[in-house]
Parts: sequence; C-alpha cells; structure tokens
Amino acid sequence: MSPFTGSVCAAERWSHIRVVEDGGVVTVTLDRPDKLNALTFEAYADLRDLLAELSRERRARALVLAGEGRGFCSGGDVDEIIGETLSMDTAQLLDFNRMTGQVVRAVREAPFPVIAAVHGVAAGAGAVLALASDFRVADPTARFAFLFTKVGLSGGDMGAAYLLPRVVGLGHATRILMLGEPVRAPEAERIGLISTLTDDGGARQAAAELARRLADGPALAHAQTKALLTSELDMGLTASVEMDASTQALLMNSEDYAEFHASFTEKRPPKWQGR
Repeated sequence: MSPFTGSVCAAERWSHIRVVEDGGVVTVTLDRPDKLNALTFEAYADLRDLLAELSRERRARALVLAGEGRGFCSGGDVDEIIGETLSMDTAQLLDFNRMTGQVVRAVREAPFPVIAAVHGVAAGAGAVLALASDFRVADPTARFAFLFTKVGLSGGDMGAAYLLPRVVGLGHATRILMLGEPVRAPEAERIGLISTLTDDGGARQAAAELARRLADGPALAHAQTKALLTSELDMGLTASVEMDASTQALLMNSEDYAEFHASFTEKRPPKWQGR
C-alpha cells in the first residue's frame, strides 16, 4: 500500500481490538474472551483499517495476531453476525463478505510479516485469519476448524479455497473445507498448517520472540520477500524469475545491502534501517 495519504488521519484508539506497539512490533489481540473472541462487524472493520494504516505509515516491522482467554478466535459471532445477516438483502450481504475478504487481503498485502499466535480454537474466520498469516505459531491445544459448510455456506470463504491448497495441498484442503472437521495440532503440524509447534502455553511468547527477531532484521528484504511469495503464486517460472531479478536489482541499491557489506568488512553485526 502506498504511504501517501490525503485527508485520512491515524486512529487515536481502536475500540474493537486491543493494539500495542513496541519498537516496530505491533501486537493485536482479539479481546472478547467470554465469546471466545468471536468477531463482530466492527472488529472486522478495525482489523481492515488498522492493517491499512500500519501499511501506509510504515511503522510496523512485524505484527502478532493473538486471542485473549481460552482460544484464538471462534469465528463470526453467531448472534451479532449470523443472526444479523439473515435480515440483510443481497447488496448488504455482498458488502459484508467483501469486507471480510478485505481483511484477508490486507494481511497478505501488508509490507511486514504477520504472525498468528494460536492456542485453543481457531474456527471459521479465525482459522482463515491464521491461514492468511505468514507464520502460524501454535501450542498443542490448537485446533483449526473451517466450519463454513457446517452452517450451509461454501468452504471457500474469505479466500480459504485459494490459500489452503497452497499451504497444505489440494487433497488435504478438499477434506478440510468440505467436511469442516477440526484439524488438531499434531496433524496441522504434519501437513504444514502450523509453522512452529510450541510447548503448552508457549505460542504467545514464541510468536513475540519471532516478531522481535523479524522486526530487528532487514525489514525491506522481508517486505519484498513476502510480496514475491504472494505475487508469484499465480505466475509462471519465466515471469517469476524476471520479477526476482528486478526486485534484487532494486534492493542492491538499498542502504541495507550496503550496510551488510560494511558490517561484514568491519566484523560487526549489521544495523538494518529498512531502507
């Protein structure tokens, strides 16, 4: 996202998510523990708008997405979303579904790595938010459930039918999205749905440590690596190699690339600037 803005102002506070910023690491906590962090219309909108703001302002170098209480996120709130959608017309329903997709696109297009710290349930939209993240750090209590068919909807909600086969393969994705059965931590790690499996209760700390490692590293290189991983999913080899070459040529003009050479020559750790 371009850093240029017109009349848009940064939000002074976020009412439907908890946001803490610390030296380039942004921690976003879904904070409705009594509802297993079920999402509301407003929470979706806050996530979309926060990711857009962070992307514009370039103040985030890594983001951790976590849930308060017993689980990560149980998906859309049954009363506040599913109940409300029953009275919406097609135009309103399309607006809502497009908004949920915008959140996923914002996660994938953000110029910084996003780390989901998963414990307990990650269901429905919660499972897709974790799936869209660059890293999924989970403890043994984690279970992913793409429940959309169980409520009479397509399993391909919020980009799941695009993203999941690319993470776990078409066979596993077909079973998971069709049946809607939970994928528990051991299987999720085996098929690649979990990036890192921690000890009990260790997901949040491990995600924070990974975020700090990423934030202290070469932010520009991370941003471009993420952009290439996303863009090249649908490209042929020839176009991908050409895009890689163009990207490397640009980065070879960066201050960080020169800083690596200087630090190597001077036998010291590099001081990454993200420029």
